[in-house]
Amino acid sequence: MAESAVPSVAPASGSDSADGLSPQRLLEAYRTMVLARVTDERCLHLQRQGRIGFYAPLQGQEAAQVGAAMALRPEDWVFPAYREMAVALLRGVPLQAIIDQLFSDSSDLTKGRQMPNHFGFRAQNFVVASSPIGTQITQAVGAAMAARLRGDPIVTVPFFGDGATSSNDFHAGLNFAGVFKVPTVFFCQNNEWAISLPREKQTRSPTLAEKAKAYGFSGVVIDGNDVKAVYRTVLDARRRAVAGGGPTLIEAQVYRFGPHSTSDDPHRYRSNAELEAAKRKDPVLRLQRELKEAHGLDEAGDSKIWDDARAQLSAAIEVAEKTPKVAPDSFLDDVFATPTPRLAEERAAFEALVREGVIKP
Repeated sequence: MAESAVPSVAPASGSDSADGLSPQRLLEAYRTMVLARVTDERCLHLQRQGRIGFYAPLQGQEAAQVGAAMALRPEDWVFPAYREMAVALLRGVPLQAIIDQLFSDSSDLTKGRQMPNHFGFRAQNFVVASSPIGTQITQAVGAAMAARLRGDPIVTVPFFGDGATSSNDFHAGLNFAGVFKVPTVFFCQNNEWAISLPREKQTRSPTLAEKAKAYGFSGVVIDGNDVKAVYRTVLDARRRAVAGGGPTLIEAQVYRFGPHSTSDDPHRYRSNAELEAAKRKDPVLRLQRELKEAHGLDEAGDSKIWDDARAQLSAAIEVAEKTPKVAPDSFLDDVFATPTPRLAEERAAFEALVREGVIKP
């Protein structure tokens, strides 16, 4: 279908209002959410096929991630967990860069030294993820303190799940942030399951957001399936933090449709009825309905959005699979700014093993 035949949305004011997203920005959010959903579904299959080694899906959490990212500015810093792909996409990270990291090819910016999904992008102020639970929380608080000392009017945003609220770093990070009123927006995606542990077996607190009270600042619970509500809440928290009002803990209530990662089987710990009930609140379909009912998106335009996303993803996968793998001796690169004599010896020994066939490139 020609581009000219695809409708946009109903005429918009061209910019966001004081408290909401314009129709054009809602369409941008939807495109990103669709791309994230399509990529997520395909990556699960790629892992099962043995084409990538590991994957942590985000289905059901697209609105929370996109709404939060839309409220931030490019100069703000994101400290992700390991399923914040939609945040990366909204902030301008090329899909190809994400796919290259999942395939660990020679175009991977982390040079194959991180697990799949543990990507980072300096140009977008998107910090490399790490597996230990909650460590990004204290890192974000420290970066926010440094930014305030430098006079940089920015916020840091650690993304984490409900399981991380039981970690040491959650306590240490929120306590420090409360004492020193650092400009951090804590964004908890409460997807109800910490791998196989249900949220009610972690804490007796009625909500996770109310834990902020113990540290001296505000916590708020929002519907994480509503991209507009997420946007407004994060935007308000950002404004308050930059103005010196201190941090906010946001609990976005969502549901993880898929497994925690490709290493677990959710059918062992939750029912199909629970999953189907959650899918009736699907954030992607919710925004799709709004765009169709209130902003003029028709079936042809919607189909093109999905087709374009699938085509973009297929092209990225094709490129990644044709890109050479990371060179075996790359682990010796970037160890020191100036290579040491010992490092040169180790490289020579490695090259000898390759020549002898002990190590196959």
